[in-house]
Amino acid sequence: MTRADPRTPLRDRLGVGALVAILAVVLLTGASIVVSGALGFWPVGVAAPDGVLPTPSSTSVPTATAPLSSAPAATPTPPPAPLSPAAQPCDGETLLSIWAHPDDDIIFGNPTISGAIAAGHCVRTVFLTAGDAGKGIGYTHSRELGILRAYNHMRGVDGLWDSTVLTLDSGLRVDRLTPQGDGRISVMFVRLPDGNITGGGFGSTGHTTLSALLDGGIGTLAPIDGGPAVDRGQLSAGLSELATALQPSQILTHVPRGSAYAPGDHPDHSAVGTLVRDSIGRDATVAPGIRYFIGYPSRDLPQTLDGAVLDAKVETYRIYTQQDEVVRCADRDSCLRTPKFGDWLRRSYPLSEAELRLS
Repeated sequence: MTRADPRTPLRDRLGVGALVAILAVVLLTGASIVVSGALGFWPVGVAAPDGVLPTPSSTSVPTATAPLSSAPAATPTPPPAPLSPAAQPCDGETLLSIWAHPDDDIIFGNPTISGAIAAGHCVRTVFLTAGDAGKGIGYTHSRELGILRAYNHMRGVDGLWDSTVLTLDSGLRVDRLTPQGDGRISVMFVRLPDGNITGGGFGSTGHTTLSALLDGGIGTLAPIDGGPAVDRGQLSAGLSELATALQPSQILTHVPRGSAYAPGDHPDHSAVGTLVRDSIGRDATVAPGIRYFIGYPSRDLPQTLDGAVLDAKVETYRIYTQQDEVVRCADRDSCLRTPKFGDWLRRSYPLSEAELRLS
């Protein structure tokens, strides 16, 4: 085989057509342009002597000798799920209680609530109805003031409360009040219409009730303070959202419909207990901590409270009544003599799911 003279230019030894073909392949495949042999080596971007090779216009083509990475592309870390507006930090255990009317907590839920406060736990209380009794928002606000003063008494500090209106991810709006300088305590008001002891509501609120919402008689229910109406799904989702956001170790509420202890109770009580059981009660992580408190029918059961525990409960209730024009008592004895209320104050009956005796 005849060897070419190494001094002969590359274009003469290969022929112009072959050189053009080589350049086309190199450029189309993205490989670096390297000329070897008698001409030496010139990687892309380094000018060759005149008349040998033109300098490529781009220097961004990767070199053919660069190793290719065999590692899979990194999966981006998803951002953390956004916190619900209901979230509140707590250094210890959290007690969440959900009631129909402002005063159900201190009548039926105490001394459990006051005990949690005394133990330094976080306490989050929710009232679903305005407890307006058809009297309007002014009466509602007076009852709410009574509740805040009752909680001041239980925590042992008189002081002001800050109010924050929250719209939960579910669409449920709540007015959350927190004592200034004490994030352990918060009280939330939803202000849906009071359903009346008859279950038929009041003319001033169009006879709309929680019971009618649960039974499908109405599609939505609007708060009496002008807040956005919610349907049953939003209300249940809102309760679930509260439980998820607050991560309570214990939840207190009313006895639901279908229990042997429900007949004779306020329809609003049974409706709230049902909502809690049907929403939060389905969450296996918190359901064991739910306690359902017997309401009006508790007066027919044996007395459970006495002594200092009863005195403390009655005093908390007395402080509340100073703002409630419908039920008011001046001292311990007058509170305990109040028909029905005195009996309820002497008792507290929390039930587990197994103790509900559902029909």
